[in-house]
Amino acid sequence: MVVINMHSNNPLAEVFGFPSENVSEKAKYYRDNRLCPFHNRYPNCTKDKADDPLGVCSVKHENGMVITCPTRFREDWLILRNAAEFVWKKGTKWTSLPEIKLVDVDGQPAGNIDYVIVSYDNNGCILDFASVEVQGVYISGNLRNPFQEFMNNPTEDFQWDGRNYPRPDYLSSSRKRLIPQMMYKGGIF
Repeated sequence: MVVINMHSNNPLAEVFGFPSENVSEKAKYYRDNRLCPFHNRYPNCTKDKADDPLGVCSVKHENGMVITCPTRFREDWLILRNAAEFVWKKGTKWTSLPEIKLVDVDGQPAGNIDYVIVSYDNNGCILDFASVEVQGVYISGNLRNPFQEFMNNPTEDFQWDGRNYPRPDYLSSSRKRLIPQMMYKGGIF
């Protein structure tokens, strides 16, 4: 269970997989080594820059937390389990395939599908499939500055009073990224 103090002036909900208020040895180890606990392709966080990752998984907003990193959705593969339960009846055998290349009608590259979930029968024959696109929320304001200040002194009572306080930008996330991807890739499907 994630316990996060929503009533502070700290925009960082989770840093390298742990609530920013968590100062345990395990959280310190993940922060010191820039590790990602959410099934990243690599042990280290790769958000923004591989050599200097922006290890913010989610930010605080109103009375909750908002995921800013697509890898954060991989915890316990819940997003894929939920997608499979949405698409198929309970008990359906399924698996997932990440980063599937998509080509257009002319065979030209059209990007990647984040995940394709595939249902199969007892003989392993494919019965059906569905695509899953994953989008973390964009941020307006500056997230790197509070993150760097926190990393310099990760205390459980961290406060950020700097300029350009980071906030979720739902409109840009959907209008600039997710909807165009769905329209383009959906048109190919």
